[in-house]
Amino acid sequence: MGARSGPERVTVATFESMKRSGEPIVMVTAYDAPSARLAEAAGADAILVGDSLGMTVLGHQTTLPVTLDDMLRHTAAVVRSVSRPLVVADMPFGTYQASPDDAVANAVRLLAEAGAAAVKVEGGRHLVPLVERMVAAGIPVIGHLGLTPQSVNVFGGYRVRGKETAEAIALVEDALALEAAGAFALVLELVPVEVAAIVTEELAIPTIGIGAGPHCDGQVQVFHDLVGLSAATPRHARRYFDAETAMREALAAYVRDVREGSFPGEENASHASEAVVAELETALPAASGREGE
Repeated sequence: MGARSGPERVTVATFESMKRSGEPIVMVTAYDAPSARLAEAAGADAILVGDSLGMTVLGHQTTLPVTLDDMLRHTAAVVRSVSRPLVVADMPFGTYQASPDDAVANAVRLLAEAGAAAVKVEGGRHLVPLVERMVAAGIPVIGHLGLTPQSVNVFGGYRVRGKETAEAIALVEDALALEAAGAFALVLELVPVEVAAIVTEELAIPTIGIGAGPHCDGQVQVFHDLVGLSAATPRHARRYFDAETAMREALAAYVRDVREGSFPGEENASHASEAVVAELETALPAASGREGE
């Protein structure tokens, strides 16, 4: 099927209808105005302002140092820059684990202050009361199962989740529990293709895969991985452009031109009139106190 067209804003209801019709949902991460504009222009249905910005933009080794203030600032930049995509904000580590009250208050800020249309939280059945509470408060929620980066210290690294029978069964049960709690979609990260296909078949809500194979209802990928701005491209991603090389060459050309004196050129300059120059030269000795020297 072709890309969706038209100016209508994508909503939670749009996700539901796309699941029913079998039309793939395309989600891209974006963290600022330029990347958000590019994602919308390309036809993305949704933009995830992911806490992956900790690694892609802020230089951290994990997502854990990302703060609510970081997410508010970057989400607001994305929201200001697009009109059609559904903008989803990750709830960073520590903003929803302590209590449902904290979670609701922090999610409300992402919607009310930053303008997000929904939030995403990582975890399974233990989050059911939290998801129920947020949905009851009018906050659309996307769940996230499989590899959950905020739990990297528990898992001992980044690896595929659900390869063993018990783990796969637990993942399916978690997915069903999150759906029953009111989540309107579910991200499946680094999940075996077969397990992701079963989850997708079992759920009435759409699944959005990242490293979970082609049978999910949609896909999400990191902007920097897609355009070649990451140090390395993960196996689950595809590099469609080598932006890093192109940008490095452009900057190197700028450095060279400045050092050789070919930039700025006449086309980059503006000029004062001869009269202004003459008056300036006349005024300078008096202004500098050097008159009569």
